[in-house]
Amino acid sequence: MNKFSSEYRNKVINKLHLPEAFLQNRTAVIGGMLIVLLSFIAVFAPYISLHDPLEQNMGNRLCSPSFEYPFGTDNLGRCVFSRIVLGTRYSLGIGIMVVSISSFIGTTLGIISGYSRGMIDESIMRFVDIVLAFPSIILALVIAGVLGPSLLNVVIALALTHWPAYTRLVRGISFSLREKEFVEAAKALRASDIYIMRRHIFPNCIHPIIVLATLDIANAIIFATALSFLGLGIQPPTPEWGSMLKAGIPFMRTFPFLTVLPGIAIMTIVLSFNFLGDGLRDMLDPKGNELMLVNE
Repeated sequence: MNKFSSEYRNKVINKLHLPEAFLQNRTAVIGGMLIVLLSFIAVFAPYISLHDPLEQNMGNRLCSPSFEYPFGTDNLGRCVFSRIVLGTRYSLGIGIMVVSISSFIGTTLGIISGYSRGMIDESIMRFVDIVLAFPSIILALVIAGVLGPSLLNVVIALALTHWPAYTRLVRGISFSLREKEFVEAAKALRASDIYIMRRHIFPNCIHPIIVLATLDIANAIIFATALSFLGLGIQPPTPEWGSMLKAGIPFMRTFPFLTVLPGIAIMTIVLSFNFLGDGLRDMLDPKGNELMLVNE
């Protein structure tokens, strides 16, 4: 079975020419390149920053963009460029952490629900329905308000509101895969349920999970920015784009760059993940391509 699975998987991958299919999607390539660039900025933010993002200099407050301060300074004399650069690390970090936690929780519950059926399936899906009955942003606001404003609490609040999407997606896939021949063969060989879920069900859910996770990172970044903008997220003086937007509102007419530039940064990172997610969805869509079954 393992040999047949490996040969079939390689045959399908070679037939689909997955790298070529991805490269033909220009928006996906652009999104991927922007994400690589933003990741580079996030990793090397302390070296790219021209000034200390937290250093206040009231003598240089509200300076227009110049060679020394490419994006100007804020009302406390801090370099806006350096703060936006360092803010990339927080936005990407929050998005990745939220999606990692929520996808792990949602995928685990989805596989258990779809494979087990019966009372376990009903209990998990009814709980999912309860969570989805509340708007995600409202539920995140309530959780963040109860836990208090901090980076960790933002991640917890968003992770607790994003996992149901993964559960419903994976549950549907697991529900259909449990009737496949390779699962029936594994049962006939007396393989345990945990082994079947881990070696046969989960590998066939990876592609949809990757697509959903890529798109979900953009949503997590927007939600984190909204929480910070409302005062329930990362608190000043930490350079987070949402809090920078809020701090620049009083100066919208006189110094619009204080809000425009963080807004452009948010738009860029969100569009990048949306472009990449759309490209991955087109490339890995089982309706448009042959279904790749992984049986190892």
